[in-house]
Amino acid sequence: MRLNNEANSKQATMNDDRITRIGKILRHTSLDEFPQFLNVFMGDMSIVGPRPHMLKHTDEYSKMINQFMVRQFLKPGITGWAQINGYRGEIKTIDDIRKRVEYDLWYLENWSLWFDTKILFLTIYKIIVGDKNAF
Repeated sequence: MRLNNEANSKQATMNDDRITRIGKILRHTSLDEFPQFLNVFMGDMSIVGPRPHMLKHTDEYSKMINQFMVRQFLKPGITGWAQINGYRGEIKTIDDIRKRVEYDLWYLENWSLWFDTKILFLTIYKIIVGDKNAF
């Protein structure tokens, strides 16, 4: 993204003028997630888990959705159950974040090594075939 004053408060949106040409390619192919593997190696993130939000959004969503903060019990992940089910990218409505939390909590309650493996393979599949919410 281009330098901007809204970097810590505004989500990227479809046709966002802050996104560079190279950024569009990186985002569409999910290659922009690759540097987060450094966070995995340092132990701050996992490969699979709920996607982190900006601190500003965590504060806002926790006031709107009762169980939002339960997600904080898990280490944030590069990919997750919500993301492969279409709940990634821009949050346009309250229902978008509610569904994301619902999928994240379902993941928390049903975690297994097999489930993480399934999510990884589905993530690779989504990268290959594309995802309308990856922009």
